[in-house]
Amino acid sequence: MKKSSIILSLLAAGAVVFSSCKENKEEAQTQGEKPAIEKGSIVYFNLDRVLDEYDMANEKRSEVETKIASIEKEVMRRQKSLEDAAKDFQNKINKGLMTTAAANEKSRKLQQQEQAYNQFAQQKQQEIMEEQQVMMNQLADAIKTFMESYNEEKGYAMILSNTAGVPVIVGDPALDITDDVIAGLNAEYIELKKSEK
Repeated sequence: MKKSSIILSLLAAGAVVFSSCKENKEEAQTQGEKPAIEKGSIVYFNLDRVLDEYDMANEKRSEVETKIASIEKEVMRRQKSLEDAAKDFQNKINKGLMTTAAANEKSRKLQQQEQAYNQFAQQKQQEIMEEQQVMMNQLADAIKTFMESYNEEKGYAMILSNTAGVPVIVGDPALDITDDVIAGLNAEYIELKKSEK
């Protein structure tokens, strides 16, 4: 009899605690507040949103796009120059304005110019890929470094990054720390820029 009354008392106390926790969570949600995430929780952030809203990512992307546009402009200029020379050569051949020997020499020079252009274009394509890779490495390093110090403070068991629904297909929005991550990254970046001045 005593055991059953103790068990009933414990169950009643547990129900009160559970109900209180549930009411606090519901109250926070109705007031628009996000309930606090407990230490040891598994949380996630949306990497796509971070890359879209992180000031450093936007600045780096803009810098790389400017460099790429400049590289592409130079490649296109050289390509047009080569095409113009080839058209001029073909026009002269069609009109019979060149001897066979001169035509052969000009054809050889055009082939050399085309090979030089192809090497130049490949080199510039490699530069574009390197610029993009360096940018991604810089962003990945900045985000990883921030997340390590962020988690020292928060004490989560695991932080997952979610991009295009992978690996978190569905998650409790209360465990989504994206807004907090973006705010922290941008605040840290503002401080870094101030210290560089």
